[in-house]
Formats: sequence, structure tokens, C-alpha cells
Amino acid sequence: MFSWGSFQENIAPSWARPGPGAAQCHTSGISVTLTAGTLRAIRERVGKRGVSAHLEKAALRQIERDNLDELIADFDQVHGPADPEAVAAKRARLTGGASHAGAAA
Repeated sequence: MFSWGSFQENIAPSWARPGPGAAQCHTSGISVTLTAGTLRAIRERVGKRGVSAHLEKAALRQIERDNLDELIADFDQVHGPADPEAVAAKRARLTGGASHAGAAA
């Protein structure tokens, strides 16, 4: 049976999951090069003092996405790719919209 908790455990890196010592995480400083426009956009959203926290969250989201991509690839390898029509029907059901199957016609 699917549970959201076990799903999150599979995609979130173990070192990023909150735990009893989560407030005592160790940090390391690095130098990161960003385009001026990207840095400006981040600072406009979070202010000068929030850049590191914003980049930390963005990096964790990317790691979760990469882990999810690996999980999907493993699933596809075992069970085969998902049926595009079934995916479109589920998407329409979740979003309350019409199915995108045949939308290109």
C-alpha cells in the first residue's frame, strides 16, 4: 500500500530528512558562481541575508527530483513505461480539466 511518508523517504536524501538532531545540522561554506540576473532575482525574493537558505532549499529540491527520476526509471525498467492515455486521464482527474490525450489534433 502506498504511503506518502514512505514515498518521501525514497526521494529525500537521508541526510536531508528532519530527525531528532535536525536543529544541529553542520554547514560548510563554498563559493558559488551565479549569473547576475539569477542572483538579483534571488535577492529580490529573499533579501541579502536569505540567499544561502534559498540555495540550500533549491539544491534539496533538485536532489529530490533527481532521486524521483531514478525511482521512476527503476519502476519503468521493472513494469514498463506508463500508458500515455492512462496518464492523461489521471492528470485530468487530478486537475479537474479535460484529458490532454489528442489535444494536438
